[in-house]
Amino acid sequence: MKKHHWAILLASLYLVVYTILVETSANLLLLSALFTASLFIVIWVVVSILKAPYHGRTLKTGEEYGYADKSTETLGWI
Repeated sequence: MKKHHWAILLASLYLVVYTILVETSANLLLLSALFTASLFIVIWVVVSILKAPYHGRTLKTGEEYGYADKSTETLGWI
């Protein structure tokens, strides 16, 4: 698994655990600490996704937008 996949997986598990703890009325101090830590987890996920290598095609000269799943003719922009 790649780094950004691990980040997404762990952040999702963290959210599930946090939600379960909220529903079971866990200690307010623990929930506050977990909520505060979630900020850093979201930042970690965003940074790891932005650092992930891109394997799509590069934009040609004069192209402003790049959609790998659509051709330029079907977008209706040009």
